[in-house]
Amino acid sequence: MVILFSGNRGKDWGAASLETCDGQTEPIPGFNYPGKRYVAEQVVKDVISKMKHPAYLLDITLLTQLRKDGHPSKYVGGTLDCSHWCLAGVPDTWNQIMYTMLLKD
Repeated sequence: MVILFSGNRGKDWGAASLETCDGQTEPIPGFNYPGKRYVAEQVVKDVISKMKHPAYLLDITLLTQLRKDGHPSKYVGGTLDCSHWCLAGVPDTWNQIMYTMLLKD
């Protein structure tokens, strides 16, 4: 499983006046993330495709990017933490997808 993600900034989803995802209560609508794609995404895919024994890539980057509402918490001192997620929520979805893939094969 891979996630290439570096937090949410309002400009990434068309809300330039927002600096963070603080207070967001809805995911980004649709199936396209309006923000930038990361070069590392394609690099990882290229490397895996060239491996002698390729690994299966469960790419959850887009799924995670669309959930700007998934981690609206703050640590002590009021610092917004965009690397931890609300439970139940996005990590549960990652786990369900991975579990389904394990049962499938």
